[in-house]
Amino acid sequence: MKVGFIGLGNVGGKLAKSLLRNKFDLTVRDLDNNLNDSFADLGAKVASSPKELAEQVDLIITCLPSLQTCAEVMEAEDGVINGLSENKVWLEMSTTDESEVKRLGQKVSTKKAIPLDGPVSGGCHRAATGNIAIFVGGDRKAFENILPVLTVMGRKILHTGELGSASILKVITNYLASVHLAALGEAWTVAKKSNLNLNKTFKGIAVSSGNSFVHETESQVILNGSYNINFTMDLVQKDMNLFNQLSKKLNTPLEISPLVLDIFKDAQKKYGSRVWSSMVVKRLEDKFGIDFRAAGFPDELTDNEKEIKGYEI
Repeated sequence: MKVGFIGLGNVGGKLAKSLLRNKFDLTVRDLDNNLNDSFADLGAKVASSPKELAEQVDLIITCLPSLQTCAEVMEAEDGVINGLSENKVWLEMSTTDESEVKRLGQKVSTKKAIPLDGPVSGGCHRAATGNIAIFVGGDRKAFENILPVLTVMGRKILHTGELGSASILKVITNYLASVHLAALGEAWTVAKKSNLNLNKTFKGIAVSSGNSFVHETESQVILNGSYNINFTMDLVQKDMNLFNQLSKKLNTPLEISPLVLDIFKDAQKKYGSRVWSSMVVKRLEDKFGIDFRAAGFPDELTDNEKEIKGYEI
C-alpha cells in the first residue's frame, strides 16, 4: 500500500516517521520545505501539491492544525479531492469537527473514494514510538484494509462506528484532559502552599484515586519548569471550542467546560497562543508568587515503552 502524508508538524511528523521506520512506501507534503527535505533525506518521496500526492498513493492521510487548513488542502484546485479516484482512502487524523469531516467526506465519496476519520490520543511522545492510541470512524471494510498502516502508527486501535464518531470521541477525551490539567493547577497550588514535598506529592497522586494520564505526563514537565508537553495553548482552545459547540448543537448546556475554556483563554491572554498548554497552571504560580519546581523531573517527555505492533481493541 502506497501512503501519502500531509502535515508534518508535532504529531504528524512523528506518525509519518513511524511509517518510514516500518518500511512503508511514503510520499509527503508540507508547506515547510525544510520538513519536506528532512523526510526526503529519510527516504520519503515529496509531492509538489496535495493533488499530486493523492494521485500517486492509495491512502491519503491529513494531520493539520485547523479546520480551515484542512478544508484548503482538500478543496483547493490543487487539493486532495481533485486527485482522488475510485477506492482510494482519505484518513483525516487531525482533531476536527464531526460535521466538517462529514462535509468533506461527502465530497470524497463523490470521487468513489472512501473517507475515514482517525484522530490520535496519548501525547506526542507516544506518537514518536508508534504507541499512541488511534480512533477510527467510517466504513468497516476500509478500516480493515488500512489496519496494517494503523498498527505501525499506533498501539491500541479502536473502530468507533460511522464517519465522524471518532472525531466526537477525540473531542470528548481532549475536553477531559483539559479539565484535568486545569484542576492540577489548583492541586499543585494547595500542595505548595501547604509546604508538602512536591516529589512525594507527585508519587502520592500517581498511586491514588486522583491519578490521571495528565498527571502522569504533564505534571512532570510542570514540576521541571519547562512545561514542554509539545501541545500549544491555541490547540487546547480549538479543542475546547469544538466540545462546547458540540454541546450546543445537542442542546445540552454544560457547567464545567465553559469555565475551563475561560481559564485557558485567560492563560492565552497572559502568555500567548503558542506557549505550551501546560503553562495554564502558571496563572496560579504568578497569582500567588509561588512555583511548582521539584528536582528529578524531565524537561521533555519520552516514551520508554518498547515499540510493539498495534492491535484493534
